[in-house]
Order: sequence, then C-alpha cells, then structure tokens
Amino acid sequence: MHYLDDSLLPENQEKLVIQVAPYGPEFLPGDSDDIPVTMDEQIQKAVDCYNAGAQVLHVHVREADGHGSKRLELFNEMLGRLREAVPEMILQVGGSISFAPPEGADQAKWLDYDTRHLLADLDPKPDQVTIAINTSQMNIIELLTDDDIAGTSLQNPVLQKAYRDMVVEAGPEFYLEHLRRLTAAGIQPHFMLGSVHQLETVERLIRKGHYTGPLVLNYVAIGGGSAGLHPADLFEFIRRTPDGAVLTIETIMRNVTPMCTVAIALGQHVRVGIEDNLWGRKGERRTSVEQVEQMVRIANELGRDIASCKESREIYKLDEVYSGTDDALAKIGFPPNRQPGQVGFLHHA
Repeated sequence: MHYLDDSLLPENQEKLVIQVAPYGPEFLPGDSDDIPVTMDEQIQKAVDCYNAGAQVLHVHVREADGHGSKRLELFNEMLGRLREAVPEMILQVGGSISFAPPEGADQAKWLDYDTRHLLADLDPKPDQVTIAINTSQMNIIELLTDDDIAGTSLQNPVLQKAYRDMVVEAGPEFYLEHLRRLTAAGIQPHFMLGSVHQLETVERLIRKGHYTGPLVLNYVAIGGGSAGLHPADLFEFIRRTPDGAVLTIETIMRNVTPMCTVAIALGQHVRVGIEDNLWGRKGERRTSVEQVEQMVRIANELGRDIASCKESREIYKLDEVYSGTDDALAKIGFPPNRQPGQVGFLHHA
C-alpha cells in the first residue's frame, strides 16, 4: 500500500472495521468465564460484541458438552439464529470448521478437503468463509508463554503436543476448488495469510483468473508457520498489499493490543476476541466484549471513526463482482498482466 504525506491523518483513512472472534475453538469452557457454550449463550455473545462496536463476527460453534463442533447442521442452526439476532453483522465462518482434537486425543487437525468444501453449502449462507492458502505448519504453541496459558487446558502436555504439531492442509487441490465453490455460492473468501509468499500465491491466482473478486485478507501473526511479531515484517506485508485490498491485522495473546494499535494508526483494520487473546494487562483476563471496547477507545483517541455494519460491507466490497482478470487486477491495485511484446516494468493505466 502506498502512503502519501497525509495518509496517517485519520480523516483520510477508511473507517475502522473490527472483527471479533469470541468462540475460541482451541479452548475448553473451564479455561475462561467468557466462553459461551449453549446456543443461546453463543448468540448472546454475538449480540454483546455487536453492541460493543464489532461489525464482523468470526463464527465457530460448540456442542452442548462444550467441545468445538464439526457438525455443519449446527453451523446452519447458528447462522440462522445469528441472522435474526444480529442481522447487520458480517458473518464470517472459520474455514477450519473446528481444529480442536477430540477429547483425550493428541492430534489437532483441520478437516478434510471434501468436508471443508461443504462450507459453500451452508444455509443460510454466511457473508464470508476464511481460506488458508498453501499448506503450512500452524503451531499455535510456539509464541505462547507460561503466563499466556496459565489456568487453561493448554497447560496439558497432551493438548500442547496436539496444537504444536498442527498442520494446515491447504494445497492447490484444495484452494482452487474451494475458491470456485465459494464464488459460485456468492460467498466472499476471506484470505488468511501468514507471509508475503502466500500473498504472492494469491496474486498469481488472480493473474491466472482463478479468483477475480475483491481481495479481503488478514495478516496472521501467530508464529509457528505464520508471521511472527517483528514490526518490520508487518510493515513489509502492508507495503506489499495492493491499494485496493482490505487488510486486517491478527495476532496472539497480549500482542493483540500493541499490534492492533499500530494497525489502527496505519489505517488498517483489526481482529480481537478470545480465540486470539484471553488477557488485558499481565495477569488480568479481558473478555471479547472488553477487547472490542478497547479498540473503539484507541480508535477514538487516534481520531479514527468506527465503521457501521453497512459501511463495513462497503469497505469489504461484499456486494461487488468484478468482470474478469483485467478488471480484478485494476480494482485490487495490481499492475496489469504483461502482454506479448511488452518490456520493462508494468504500471497502472
């Protein structure tokens, strides 16, 4: 993204979109007082986050026993109730469905390709489904400290091993078909990218016509196969993201507040919630609602306005359809494809 001399002035920035991930599939109900278990509790959590100022809800579902659900019929039930309870919110289903291991198991695993493809058939359909690009390690333990997991099930060595060894299976066989199905269903893919190399793969997909819609993505700084916490890597990812894309910063535990503060100041968007972070000040728990409220306060201090849900839909370009590869490249902000006989560096018309 290109920053002009006045790009840091809040009146020249898009209004802030706040994603919230309040369902925390890697945690168990005893890990926090803020984990909704029953369907009624899960719906009420969405309402509370909406009232606090969030516009985008990252959706996972729990079974009645508190474990993360892998049943798509339960997702259908929850989406139907969410459409009634928070009709303005953007509903974004997590593409893993649930990566939590079965009780007592020592392997955390994303579901198989065929099962994940069925997210395109959810009814009612969500606005977005998150999508990983390229198979990679997803060791969510790597950056966690003893303080981070104090009092949670992640102190259990069996669960630590399960999450340490987790792999995101997302090769070309998966993402080419998944993008096709989501697009055909009118569901916007929300790209979850942990490096500039994954961003480069997405650019190639667009250049080859495999995806020609708006580019909405998260920079995933959770370590263990994704980006880490060095600010230079964050700045480089922002620099490499085209001007017509929408970028949200996502990180882990107490790093959420400083990284999201930087994101707000730089005109980007933020994600919070107990899926990523349980903490406020060291040793003090902070709920998903309190995390949303904090982002609203920080944005207010910086003078940046908060988007409404309607404005967030416009920022996310949820209702836009591009006519093809050339149109997508131009609107996303990539240079055009090279034509026969063209030499030198290409630039926007």
